[in-house]
Amino acid sequence: MFYVFHGEDEFSQREQLAAFKARLGDPALVALNTSVFDGRTVTLGELRHACDSIPFLADVRLVIVEGWLTHLASRRGGGQDQEAGDEPAPSSRKIVEELVTYLPQMPDTTRLVFVEPKRIRENHPVLLLAKSDPKRGIVKAFDPPRGDALIDWIIARARKHGGAMSFPAAQLLAESVGEDLRLLDGEIRKLVTYVGGSRPVGEADVKLLTPYAGEANIFQMVDALGQRQGEVAARLMHRLLDGGKHPLELLSMIARQFRLLIQTKELVEQGRRPPDIAKELGVQPFVADKLMRQARNFSLEQLEAIYRRLLEIDVAIKTGEMEGVLALDLLVAGLAFPANVPQQFHTGRLSSFSTWSRMRSGLSASSK
Repeated sequence: MFYVFHGEDEFSQREQLAAFKARLGDPALVALNTSVFDGRTVTLGELRHACDSIPFLADVRLVIVEGWLTHLASRRGGGQDQEAGDEPAPSSRKIVEELVTYLPQMPDTTRLVFVEPKRIRENHPVLLLAKSDPKRGIVKAFDPPRGDALIDWIIARARKHGGAMSFPAAQLLAESVGEDLRLLDGEIRKLVTYVGGSRPVGEADVKLLTPYAGEANIFQMVDALGQRQGEVAARLMHRLLDGGKHPLELLSMIARQFRLLIQTKELVEQGRRPPDIAKELGVQPFVADKLMRQARNFSLEQLEAIYRRLLEIDVAIKTGEMEGVLALDLLVAGLAFPANVPQQFHTGRLSSFSTWSRMRSGLSASSK
């Protein structure tokens, strides 16, 4: 039997996979009969060999393939970033056809799980095969909860951990931490443990125990700027300031984010793939995915102009030309309309990464 777990909710996906493995029996025997493959390097022959192997001292054999269907789809663009549902290249299409032919012949003792970081298109041959024979194939989509669905998720998660949480508390937690489910789950566990089940977690508990997650809010703020949501960006910025961030510290965080976006934009234009970008930047894969998504909201010229403006503001604050909070407010107001940024801030396009890297050094030096 085969399963397709696909979607961007990596946290719930991993949790579902762990629960699936737990149902297979003795953990030691399950581990002994489990094979995990990287979809970027695995071949169909290797996969078939693992799936055809007889379980050892167990009823089933588990084979997990990470991101293979997504990888095959991405090969259509010769390494360019593609949606997971794109039509694969001819060579990839042949592999998919052979896979679809093999899956119905797979031994009943094998459980094959495709774990995909993006949604697979509904008419993908593997998904169509699963729909045509539900006894042999199961598909489960994992979409990140957002908005009211995220609040409901937080409240349900508190119950799962043996506690309860009020709606206002869940709303505040979501606003403070953002949409990172793994980070949220850690905060929920901490809050439920603190309350001890004596009462629901309230807003006061969240304010007491949950620091504003600076990284999460910076991501949200840049997202808001890219979507021209000036009020949202300003609110997130002032939340960070109210949480104790000094204007220069916050400016440094914003500058770091835009440095990463410039690097990401350049790497994407070079045809680099998400795993390569994550490695190049020294960040986690999920962070690289967020950076790639954010970079689409800006042109490279806009990003470079924004970074120049950040340097100017840094100098203006330190020389007393501008008050820190006012400078940040004006920055957010200007960047909420990125299409106009080059006209507002443009001083000539940077020729290369090394050029703005020197600007970075200037910003760092002036921070001392």
